[in-house]
Amino acid sequence: MRAPEHEQQLEVVEICAGAGGQTLGLERAGFRHRLAVELDANAARTLRHNLHRFLGYSEKKAEETVKEGDVADPNVWNPDEHKGVDLLAGGVPCPPFSSAGRQLGAGDERDLFAWAVELCGRMQPKALLLENVRGLSANRFTGYRQYVLDRLRDQGYIAEWRLLQASDYGVSQLRPRFVLVALRPEYAEYFSWPDKHTEQPPSVGELLKDLMASNGWDKDQVDKWVMGADRIAPTIVGGSKKHGGADLGPTRAKRAWADLGVDAMGVNDVPPPAGWTPDENKPGPKLTTRMVARIQGWDDIFLDDSDASSNPPVDDREFLWSFTGRKTSVYRQIGNAFPPPVAKAVGVAIRDALLQVGEQKPLVEREDPVLDPVYRLLTRSTRPLTVEQLMDKLSKEGTPMEQPEVERHLNHLGRDFSLTVATRSNGTPAYMLEGINAFVGQKDHQRHTLFALNRAKIS
Repeated sequence: MRAPEHEQQLEVVEICAGAGGQTLGLERAGFRHRLAVELDANAARTLRHNLHRFLGYSEKKAEETVKEGDVADPNVWNPDEHKGVDLLAGGVPCPPFSSAGRQLGAGDERDLFAWAVELCGRMQPKALLLENVRGLSANRFTGYRQYVLDRLRDQGYIAEWRLLQASDYGVSQLRPRFVLVALRPEYAEYFSWPDKHTEQPPSVGELLKDLMASNGWDKDQVDKWVMGADRIAPTIVGGSKKHGGADLGPTRAKRAWADLGVDAMGVNDVPPPAGWTPDENKPGPKLTTRMVARIQGWDDIFLDDSDASSNPPVDDREFLWSFTGRKTSVYRQIGNAFPPPVAKAVGVAIRDALLQVGEQKPLVEREDPVLDPVYRLLTRSTRPLTVEQLMDKLSKEGTPMEQPEVERHLNHLGRDFSLTVATRSNGTPAYMLEGINAFVGQKDHQRHTLFALNRAKIS
């Protein structure tokens, strides 16, 4: 079944597109893909297949739209061919910022966030949308976020970060995503973050009841399982190719799944059959990839008023988006995605801003936000500053900090930026911030060597 038709007025270039969670959401919001770039071969095949089968692209157009390879490789695509596109969007790699990892930030060869900001300056789209894990919102990355806002301001954009919960937009999952939206000033004054849904999403049991019963599992057992699975899911963890196979996350997540009657130690090929009972030490059945996709917001999508005429009745629901590759790859494609309903909600907000729909809002408070005053002072100073000097300037600017807090900021900045330390004649260290350590397109950056060395494990 094809997706419902929308009047496609706007175009998007999507980087690090994955298997199409953001792709699908943006298409539903009214954006047509001019290009989608993805490193993973299975995810790229998934995109091509569904652009044609589900979104109505011709086979030739789907093939031309999806470029497979390193998004930062000039041999894969030419950003200059897409200058002025309506929207540049992407879900750049999460491991550099994930609390489940080492949070290396700019020191991680997978970090493409700063590069994507420079790409925005090069392509000059009307709007930018980037999403990542909640870890990027932590204090550890305050300076990194300030750098991003400042660079976008210098490029002529007004940008804003927001932590969005997938469950606020109809997804039955605790999935926070940290989202950056930047627009040209003439569009930014029309932008508002999407309103939260007023109704709670269904529980895991309600959401998956028909799938759990689809292979003959006894009705009484299914009903009992549904009663126990009475909450929304914990965050689906797709993970990196560097770690493990298809299971539902670290120890804490596995305990949360067990409380819902789900065995999180893997993913099954089929739902439980007739007569199935869990092993003595198992909390319940394992999920299938189709079930995981539904929890992620991919299955039976967007059964709302705008799409109802083009969707089948609930009893005849079918799996609409299909994935290519083996089970572990499919699970990873699903788990690493931006949930389509959330992408749609943000996409609609951006579309309305670009079409200048709604009420104009004053931009004074959004033009030059200060997230990290220590970073801001160092970038504006022409000479090294001691901790005492920083404290004095911060106090005069109305953002006083004690010495330990200033030192914490400096420690964090030293991990993502080139922080030069000069020693004064009295032995006191003074600090000067020179540039970000991240890859932003340099031909001699260590990212190239590490990327080539670890490419088979990068996702």
